[in-house]
Amino acid sequence: MNDTEKKQVIDLLNNIMENELAGVVRYTHYSLMVFGYNRIPIVSWLKGNADEGLLHAHKAGEMVTLLGGHPSLKVGPLLETHQHDIGDIMRESLAHEESALALYYKLLKMVEGKSVVLEEYAREMISAEELHRDEVNKMLRKPGETQPFEE
Repeated sequence: MNDTEKKQVIDLLNNIMENELAGVVRYTHYSLMVFGYNRIPIVSWLKGNADEGLLHAHKAGEMVTLLGGHPSLKVGPLLETHQHDIGDIMRESLAHEESALALYYKLLKMVEGKSVVLEEYAREMISAEELHRDEVNKMLRKPGETQPFEE
């Protein structure tokens, strides 16, 4: 990787880190806004996603420093729709997972054939994000529906 490519990868990794940190804030907020009979398992799931987002942000930061960069102190954009129905929370979560997935695919494209470490990191994160997206998609389906949720 030349210096220009390395800088572009560092910038993207910092963007990934910021996005993951925004997810931590988002999932933490959501976990506080769940009410009703199913609160306990949903809050637990949301808190788990916040914890995992923090791990993902840390991994992105480690990749930044691996390349000699400086990890960002920013948090990505935070969306507050004031919609706290479980369905609204899940749809917003699905959008967040899809945006994270797009960033990791962009990273994979940038580093393919240039860094095995970064390629493997991107593939690992793509796999994790695709599984998250699928999990949220299944939560948005009506009981008994097998077709993927689409808005």
